[in-house]
Amino acid sequence: MGIFDYVSDLYEALTVREAEAEEPQKDEGGDEGSEESEEKEEAEGGEDEGGDEEEEEEEEEEEEEEEDEPEDIKPKLEEECLQSKQCAPLKHHYDECAERVKHQEETHGKAEEDCVEEFFHMMHCATQCAAPKLFRQLR
Repeated sequence: MGIFDYVSDLYEALTVREAEAEEPQKDEGGDEGSEESEEKEEAEGGEDEGGDEEEEEEEEEEEEEEEDEPEDIKPKLEEECLQSKQCAPLKHHYDECAERVKHQEETHGKAEEDCVEEFFHMMHCATQCAAPKLFRQLR
């Protein structure tokens, strides 16, 4: 490795380049190239009709695979836990806070508080309650 290679590597490492999400497209041939590509696409249009049927079959197979997936029972268990006596006070507290915020928005146009803390406490309780039940059912 020569000194030139070292300097060029150092230069590349220290310079700031524009970050691009995709490689920039090069316009070769101007407008003439785009007309030719459009003509090719039109000529191939008759051949693509058979491909549409294959795509539909693949989509149907994917839908069938999605239907085979088991139902997620976590939201159901969390909802049951929110109704239990363990989490009901936290849900009630959150509902009251949500009503206060809604009333403040209606009267003043903006709310002075949010219910994020109440929501987190409520969801923490629901998750803690649902976790053992969920893992028992998954075994």
